[in-house]
Amino acid sequence: MQMPIRANGLMALTACYATVAVAGVALAQPAPKMTGKPDPQMQSVLTSLAELKPKPIAKLTPAQARVQPGPPDAVKRLLVKQGRSTAPEPVGSVMDTKIPGPNGPVPVRVYKPKNAPSGPLPVIVYFHGGGFVIASVTAYDSSIRALSNAAGAMVVAVGYRMAPEYRLPTAHEDSYAVTQYVMNNAARMGGDPKKVAVVGESAGGHLAVNMSQMAVARGGMIPIRQVLVYPMAQYGNFNTPSYIEQRNAKPLNRPMMKWFFKYALPTDMTMKQNMNDPLISPLRASSSILRQMPPTTIILAEIDPLRSDGMMLGDRLKALGVPTHIKVYPGVTHEFFGMGAVVDKAKDAVNVAASDLKASFARAK
Repeated sequence: MQMPIRANGLMALTACYATVAVAGVALAQPAPKMTGKPDPQMQSVLTSLAELKPKPIAKLTPAQARVQPGPPDAVKRLLVKQGRSTAPEPVGSVMDTKIPGPNGPVPVRVYKPKNAPSGPLPVIVYFHGGGFVIASVTAYDSSIRALSNAAGAMVVAVGYRMAPEYRLPTAHEDSYAVTQYVMNNAARMGGDPKKVAVVGESAGGHLAVNMSQMAVARGGMIPIRQVLVYPMAQYGNFNTPSYIEQRNAKPLNRPMMKWFFKYALPTDMTMKQNMNDPLISPLRASSSILRQMPPTTIILAEIDPLRSDGMMLGDRLKALGVPTHIKVYPGVTHEFFGMGAVVDKAKDAVNVAASDLKASFARAK
């Protein structure tokens, strides 16, 4: 039965979702307390970032924040210092195109892996991070290339519209339209319609899990797997263990998260409504929705205010019987996933994601 999710503004999934406890720590067991420091490779990236002298994003306007140097710039600077190439990882092909969206075409970038086998490829619909306000597909190019090659899959990276020009749920609606289009039209793109998964980082991880939730609620096609890399899983509880431990972390901290939400959230809802709306806080979706999620991989960084949220989401999915693989990487920070050129744990994380994806693709006969 098709269940509507807010057509105009963010109204509820509440008609079809039951809200659970507002205090995030009441939803599941938080991650064990960690007190590790950046490992040497991660520290080199952080030092490189500091040398670029970015200003605190929480004190900037969105326009100013969008031109700030960020982690990708720090990685390139470090590669230059090490006398290494800054060329992107080679893939089979990259093509920019557009896919029909709710208010006009949505730009997407389609990557195909190098040495791709003949025949239809498995497909990953990918959502970049940036708190819905900054960054782009281009900023996350290294993650996408590595994932395409490691998983042997076509990646459709979604250029959803950004806040504050287009506040939530615009990003959700753009992303859902693209995801459903790909699932229904993969064959004409050279993909296998039976093997479509979703992957996202940070805000993109939030979008990825919402693609599955929205499909359940709307009677759409559900991806065969979701890979959530340090996902934004809830709004309103900034006092989880990792939010407290990592309140001043780099490159993401608690003031920045509040800044992202300030510019991204819809203005026609109260704070409590935003906190309790599962489209904003997927951690608070009803059990009847969450138990229909596909097999899930959650990849987390120790030095990240979002670590506890990801652990709670994973624990809740596990408790509902959803096959869930959670891996926390010590000694690394938010945004490490795309740093495989200089951080070995990023290579491992991409390989873990790819291994889980390939297992799901293999089962989808």
